[in-house]
Order: sequence, then structure tokens, then C-alpha cells
Amino acid sequence: MKPYRSMLFVPGHKSAWADKGIASGADAIILDLEDSVPPAEKIEARATVAGTIDRLTEQGVRPDLWVRCNPDVTGLLNGDLEAVIRPGLTGLFLAKVFDAADIVRLDAVITHIERREGLTEGAIGLLVSYETAQSMAHCEQIAAASPRVVSLLGATGPDADAGRELGIEFTPEGMETLYLRSRLVLAARSNGLHHPVVGVWQDIKNLDGLRSFCLDNRRLGYRGLVVIHPSHVAVAHEVFTPDAGTVDYYRRLLAAYREAEAAGSSAVDFEGQHIDIAHVKTAEGIIALADAVAANA
Repeated sequence: MKPYRSMLFVPGHKSAWADKGIASGADAIILDLEDSVPPAEKIEARATVAGTIDRLTEQGVRPDLWVRCNPDVTGLLNGDLEAVIRPGLTGLFLAKVFDAADIVRLDAVITHIERREGLTEGAIGLLVSYETAQSMAHCEQIAAASPRVVSLLGATGPDADAGRELGIEFTPEGMETLYLRSRLVLAARSNGLHHPVVGVWQDIKNLDGLRSFCLDNRRLGYRGLVVIHPSHVAVAHEVFTPDAGTVDYYRRLLAAYREAEAAGSSAVDFEGQHIDIAHVKTAEGIIALADAVAANA
């Protein structure tokens, strides 16, 4: 998956709001068919989302377009998939998954639609949001269930699905979710998914709290934020963009190691620090992330 610093939810039944999302500078837009759409409008919203994807794709918009479909337990998922899988769709944001079998079944349905519609097979990615106790207990198996799974979301919003499922009380410090968030990062990384994302921050006007939330999760291994308000995009980009000083440090480190390597050494004293090939790999990863973010901006 591209290094999304921000993925912004937009109610699927309000096509004009997608343009506001694009104006925010978000790296990706998630057109929502689930929680933000009133039950009476869910069927009609499918056509609206399909039209929004077609319109924005024709316009060549920069952010990638994702869709959050209704979960399978609602009976609406298959109809959602039939409506939104089309050229211009990058992937599906999955709500209320229970186990790996859910992913396997969904993979088969998506493959069928891709083949029928002449789309590139395997092109539609899956981002799994862990909102059920069952999914959290089986996060590793779910992450490995299909090559379509490109990222995982550590859900941490207060008073929502994850909190209700686990019976926990959310705090700004996040100690009550530390184990879960850490485990999801491990599940992602152990399956080659290097860009797990976190979300959401519900206190819309508390940007200082948002910044701390982003920093805490960046240190834990998350690389982007799923956001519910355009005002949060700039903060997410500030925190999840590798800063110029850090990138310059690693470029110097890499240059120093290459010079030492050319002279026959596999370790070097760099600015008072012992570095070897392990540090070089870290430097290369940070530089690659910075370059990818710049290319996607």
C-alpha cells in the first residue's frame, strides 16, 4: 500500500463532500457506505458512491479512492461490492471482520467481479479494521489470509465498536489499548505489511490531543491515521511525514557507511555512534519512506 499519512472518511451519500475531502489534501479518501449513511439511504448510496468514483477517476484526482462497505452480517455487503468494484477503486476498508474465513470468502467474490468486469485480478486491496473481539483474537491469521490484505487498522476510538466489544474505557494515554495496538503492528509487520494505520481521533477540535495521539502511535510503529474530519489531515501529515532533519541524518549515515565499506570495513564510527549493516537497513527504510511520501504528496 502507498504510504498514506491520512485516509479521510467521507459519507458516501454526499458526493460533494468528497470534493471537500480532496481539498483537505488527504492522501486517500474512504467513501463510506456504513456508519455515516442513514439506513434508509444505504441502497441509494451505492449508486452515489459508484458515480463519485467514476467522476473523480475521470478528473484524475490525486488521492486514492477507497470504500467502506457494510459488513456481511448486515446482508448488504454483496450488493455494495457489485456497485463499487469498478475502475478507479483502490481498495475496500473492511468493517466488522470476524476471522480469516471472512477474508477468504470476500477474496473469492472480489476475484469473480474483477474477472467478470475485465479488471486486473488482485488489483482491489483490503484494509482490515479490527472492530470485533474475534478479529482481534485472530489478527495474525486475518493479516495472512489473502495477498489482497495490504494494511491493518488499530481501532482506538472511544465509545465505538472496539471499546464496546472489549468492555474497555478509553483514555488519551491509551494504556488500555497498548497491547492490542502493539499486537496489530506485529501482525502487520510479520506478514510484510509495512504501513499499518491507526484511528480514529474523535475530539474534533482538540488538535493538540490529536498530535500527541499521532506521535504516540508513530513511535509504536503506525505510519498513518484514519481521520473523520478534514482539519485533522494537516496534523497527520505533520507527524507521519519523516522530518527533513531525520532524513538528512540517515542520508549522511548511509554515505559514511558506503565510504567505509568501499575501504574494506563493515562498521564505522558515525558522529559518535557505532553503525553497521543493521543501521544501514534502518536508514534505507526511513529514506525510502520519505521518498515514497514525497512521491505520493
